[in-house]
Amino acid sequence: MKIIIAPDSFKGSMTAQEAADAMEEGVCKALPDAEIIKVPMADGGEGTVQSLVDATGGQIITAPVTNPLGVEAEAAYGILGDGTSAVIEMAAASGIQFVNSETKNPLITTTYGTGQLITDALDRGVTEIIVGLGGSATNDGGAGMAQALGVHLLDEAGRELPFGGAALADLASVDCSGIDPRLKDVHIWLASDVTNPLTGVRGASAVFGPQKGATPHMVEQLDRALSHYAQIIHDQLGRDVQTVPGAGAAGGLGAGFLAFTDAVMQPGVAIVVEATRLKDKAVGADICITGEGGIDYQTQYGKTPMGTAQAVKEVSPDCTVVAIAGSVGEGIDQLYGLGIDAIFGILPGACTLQEALVCAKTNVSRTTENIIRLIAGRQ
Repeated sequence: MKIIIAPDSFKGSMTAQEAADAMEEGVCKALPDAEIIKVPMADGGEGTVQSLVDATGGQIITAPVTNPLGVEAEAAYGILGDGTSAVIEMAAASGIQFVNSETKNPLITTTYGTGQLITDALDRGVTEIIVGLGGSATNDGGAGMAQALGVHLLDEAGRELPFGGAALADLASVDCSGIDPRLKDVHIWLASDVTNPLTGVRGASAVFGPQKGATPHMVEQLDRALSHYAQIIHDQLGRDVQTVPGAGAAGGLGAGFLAFTDAVMQPGVAIVVEATRLKDKAVGADICITGEGGIDYQTQYGKTPMGTAQAVKEVSPDCTVVAIAGSVGEGIDQLYGLGIDAIFGILPGACTLQEALVCAKTNVSRTTENIIRLIAGRQ
């Protein structure tokens, strides 16, 4: 019997690899002779780097960066097992973890460090870069990232703009003559499930600005600045980034990539499915076990268990796909007609959150074992 094990991380308790190992343990107890293929998964958010590195036998790279506040820091990204693909979580260099309630200020925070990680990856000869958009402390439209890659954003006097979204209100011209030429030969994939445009009531500033410290007045200021930024890009580069779905991801970093590179935006889980070659590995599978920390009706909107289930069913329609989770929420009945055949919670009884986190591996292993015993016993 061929069994695919393809979970996301269980936030706070296990990486995707650790979850896969726990599932494997359960399968082996129930069916020692099974053919097991482990594929740690992710959906472009936190944990994507580690999942893809683990799934492909890659390595973690650490590089010096400028954090959102303009302070020197270190950030990690991954080189996949093929040696030519990099995976970067923008939050590693430009994330909300670098600020606190006193220092968060989207008027001045920058994505410069994300651009530095891209440069470091280019220095290592990569030809493909996957960028996870999410968890940012920034609202600069990707301006800092562009500056790190050699783009000059100039005011009326020809001076380089300072960091931050507010400075974009003073943008007069864009000079791309110094952009890193290696970008022309690199495929950039933007992993994001956010469909927000750059500006407006559903834009980066209005929707995500408040959680980054923006007051209502700051939201208006930032939205005007990003609108001006988008207009300059349209007029001088001929690219319309203001209304593109996903342009507002990560404080407008999506728009920055779409303006200054030939990046392509896709749902995160679709990119991970491709990078891990999940479909190739799932051909002929009898059972697929997937899962993550929580599953509910939102799982259908690009989350890992749904993306995994649909990818596996595409190549093995008769495969039984079972999802397990630390918590099972409302609306899971909506998932059954979309590729997931059954959903199980892993908790054996009432417990505290801390107990659930500590016992997560044991609970995942036991639940997987019982699922395999049930399915294998009926075949």
